[in-house]
Amino acid sequence: MLVLGIESSCDETGVALYDTDGGLLAHQLHTQMAMHAEYGGVVPELASRDHIRRAIPLTEACLAEAGKTLADLDAIAYTQGPGLGGALLVGASVANALAFGLNIPVLGVHHLEGHLLSPLLAEPKPEFPFLALLVSGGHTQLMAVRGVGDYQILGETLDDAAGEAFDKTAKLLGLPYPGGPLLSRLAEEGDPARFTLPRPMLNSGDLDMSFSGLKTAVLTLSKQVADADGQIDEQTRKDICRAFQEAIVEVLTKKSLAALKQCGMKRLVVAGGVGANKQLRAALDEAARRRRFDVFYPPLALCTDNGAMIAFAGAMRLQYAQAPGSYSIKPRWDLSSLPAV
Repeated sequence: MLVLGIESSCDETGVALYDTDGGLLAHQLHTQMAMHAEYGGVVPELASRDHIRRAIPLTEACLAEAGKTLADLDAIAYTQGPGLGGALLVGASVANALAFGLNIPVLGVHHLEGHLLSPLLAEPKPEFPFLALLVSGGHTQLMAVRGVGDYQILGETLDDAAGEAFDKTAKLLGLPYPGGPLLSRLAEEGDPARFTLPRPMLNSGDLDMSFSGLKTAVLTLSKQVADADGQIDEQTRKDICRAFQEAIVEVLTKKSLAALKQCGMKRLVVAGGVGANKQLRAALDEAARRRRFDVFYPPLALCTDNGAMIAFAGAMRLQYAQAPGSYSIKPRWDLSSLPAV
């Protein structure tokens, strides 16, 4: 089965081809980062218009990369939600129009399920069941995953997701959009011993998390170390970035270890954009070595939003004979409501 996947939930247009026998054949991605940087954040109307411009050319490039034509497609999967309504409509419209014209099935995919299953595109790939730490831009959740669609949320953030906390803290420190990845790079040059920030809910006794308070702690610290003109020197900024990242990584690592113990699993899967963070990967790898469990990540190129994860998730569900969907979007969509296969 050859499946075309289309991702357009926010500010990246992704198209990919996944073959159930041959694996991932091709994927194309266009990021709108530079366009939105001028405004300091994602502008939904501009995002939708750019998806319209990019979807068809990226599809053509993807087919050319794989040496395939539209006639070779067996099904099309698209991101049905959650995400920006206008952006989702672009992917849904292109997918349903193509599927109607080609008389093939079309299936709406949950964006977070795409992230959740993306480590299965790597080698080695995890086997079910496993614990998943989902750390995409707007979501931070710990889930017991026993199969496609069989997801149990064990804990989640009560306010900001880790990715949101990175971006908002970067803005507080005067870093340009998108600030999260830049904050992580600066943290690599920071002194881990100079500042210490709180670890919210680290000893709460449950698996929930909270990251919004870290922003306030960074703001307070920034004011304390600023000069008379309110400026912070570059090394101090790097040291604050390091302290912030240390706090996030410690919370995510210890909550993940507690979740593994609670559900009795020996496999941890990390998915989502924050899963590309070098310090988080190093901390989890070291914990896996000490605690004797296995940890899996998606390929770095597939940590952010992409069409490959949508094509793959769609192929998994169609393989298990899930009925094709209809033309619709779900800007808000609870992952735990998905049917198991």
